[in-house]
Amino acid sequence: MTNKEEGFQIPKPIYFQIYKDIKKSIQQGTYKPGSKLPSEKEFAKKWNVSVITPRKALSMLRDEGLITRQAGRGSFVRENISSDAPLINKKPMIGVVFTDFDNSFGRGLLNGIEKGIEGKANFLFRRSFGSPKKEEQIIKDFLELGIDALIILPAHSTHLNHAILQLVIDEFPLVLIDRYLKDVAAAAVGTKNISAAKKGTKYLFDAGHDNILVLSTPPAYAVVVEERINGVLQAFQERDISTQQLLIYHDITSTIPNAINKESVTQDINHIKEHIKNNPDKTAIFAIEYNIALLARLAIKDLGLNCPDDISIICFDSPEYNIGDFSFTHLIQDQKSIGKLAVEKALKILSTSNEKQITLLDAQLVEGESIKKITTSNKL
Repeated sequence: MTNKEEGFQIPKPIYFQIYKDIKKSIQQGTYKPGSKLPSEKEFAKKWNVSVITPRKALSMLRDEGLITRQAGRGSFVRENISSDAPLINKKPMIGVVFTDFDNSFGRGLLNGIEKGIEGKANFLFRRSFGSPKKEEQIIKDFLELGIDALIILPAHSTHLNHAILQLVIDEFPLVLIDRYLKDVAAAAVGTKNISAAKKGTKYLFDAGHDNILVLSTPPAYAVVVEERINGVLQAFQERDISTQQLLIYHDITSTIPNAINKESVTQDINHIKEHIKNNPDKTAIFAIEYNIALLARLAIKDLGLNCPDDISIICFDSPEYNIGDFSFTHLIQDQKSIGKLAVEKALKILSTSNEKQITLLDAQLVEGESIKKITTSNKL
């Protein structure tokens, strides 16, 4: 599916229509050189949109050299401009908002964004630490700075905050990373989580593990969690293995950004230990993310057991370099490509393309030290 089908041109975003309208009025003399333009609020009222939309249009006019924008005073038509004012070669500014990042997930995304942006744009980066309120304030701050586009790894995906939804409504240049809603018309880049989880689960099956404990954060936190759990379930169905052999515990909270503290970590480890003790038939753990795998390994050790001799573990993601430390068998997301693609989409939208596709990339399985192959005799 493309943005342009034969014989059909997708309409330009609203901000581009406003930009063209104001530019035409300047060129025709409706707004004379040196005169003050209506305020963002006045343009917003005229077009029945939020102030985000005319703000973007005015920024484009400023970058073209048609107007000047003065803090506290407003926007003014430049003196002595021709009707064919040249475009100023100004690199766009892209705002990047993440929940947080570490060596296992996020750092690779940033590397990809930096690589994709190099020589083409500038960017500002801030973290929300999983707080929707802080995320909303960051978006507001970026917009007030006159940012040209936004790349956001949302604090939540099952209920995007008002600021992000308003960006979608106003057709502001926006790309979501990792988290998205299928019924929200916004460009997004992520991983094929269902097929990746199926791949990981079938790897466990092939190693002799069909009694599996799945550990995850609450599915309501991110759509990717729900997709990964669905992938595990689908793998059981496709191999015709009873899901009664599957136990899903999805109340791990200490790995959620802004929720990490010593008490929550201890609580999660204790809950994992309880599930292992109460379900001695489980020979493997599928951790939805790397930090949960670390908790699971600590829980196994606290019980006097060993990974992988007693219980195997597979997870999503892992630090790129793990020299001299234990390595988990894991499904690695192509974070650098995701970051680069997010930038490409943002730049494409800025070139007036109404890009709203969701692009999902494959994850690769990397073997580590955390899975022991077992036979029927081992199980008995």
